[in-house]
Amino acid sequence: MIKDYKTIYEGGVGEIVEKKSRFIGTIAHVESEEEAIAFIERVKKQYWDARHNCFAYIIGQEIMRCSDDGEPAQTAGKPMLDVLSGQGLCNVAAVVTRYFGGTLLGTGGLVRAYSKAVQEGLSHSIIVEKHLADEWIITTDYNGIGKIQYLLAQEGLMPTNTKYTDIVIVTVPVPVDQAIQLKAKIIEGTNGRAKIQANRQLYYGIVGKETILFDS
Repeated sequence: MIKDYKTIYEGGVGEIVEKKSRFIGTIAHVESEEEAIAFIERVKKQYWDARHNCFAYIIGQEIMRCSDDGEPAQTAGKPMLDVLSGQGLCNVAAVVTRYFGGTLLGTGGLVRAYSKAVQEGLSHSIIVEKHLADEWIITTDYNGIGKIQYLLAQEGLMPTNTKYTDIVIVTVPVPVDQAIQLKAKIIEGTNGRAKIQANRQLYYGIVGKETILFDS
């Protein structure tokens, strides 16, 4: 499994105008080629009267596809794909819709316009960096919770749940490459009073100030 990767948490739409041609960049998160193709078809149906609906998508780290949809070769799909890969994104699809304004842009102008339209779409999207993690359930007494909270904050980790009863139960995703060292720190910091159980493996990301959990 990939340890860390960036993807789209919430897709967006951005628009630019170049010499009276409108370029609308629509971005979406997709998990498979089937989802990417379905997304592209939805956008084409929405903008059925446009001259071009060029696309690019990346699934995982291996599948990359793009289309110029009637524009001169290498002037639309490939530049769009370059923007997505340049951002280090996975599981993402982009469609740039062009309404022709009557003025030819030339090869360089088209490359710049399609690239810029994808960038504009991304600027209206929410990007999340996902980290492969073990979900920990930490059980401690009230004497140990302060130390645990301090150690988690030092590592930049945010609990997804904390329950206070006669004991304290903290649920927190811990990146796999931090697990061994952090476990030793918690055991030492609480004099062995804290108990750590690895519940499941998942991905997590920080959106705003919230920790979001993902299955993949």
